[in-house]
Amino acid sequence: MTAALRPGMRVRVRRWDPPGHVRTPFYTRGKIGEVVAEIGPMPNPEHLAYGRHDRPPVRFYRVAFPAGGLWSNATFPDDLVIVDLAEHWLEPLEQQP
Repeated sequence: MTAALRPGMRVRVRRWDPPGHVRTPFYTRGKIGEVVAEIGPMPNPEHLAYGRHDRPPVRFYRVAFPAGGLWSNATFPDDLVIVDLAEHWLEPLEQQP
């Protein structure tokens, strides 16, 4: 399983509202952040919530968002909010270096 994203890449979180358990915070959907680390493949919590332990692992990334990019009324808009997100939720905004 090869990483599709690299630290430093800008990504957009998919605007998606699938039924059932979703681990991706709603406030990040449609927002742009920067990959700061690859966490690696692990079981998908969206499947584990339903006892689907036989599904293949998914790759997770740590993504940083400026607080002002998530909330228009952020008291400290330049603070970073770090969120761990599954690769299938992320759309790269640029090609890999």
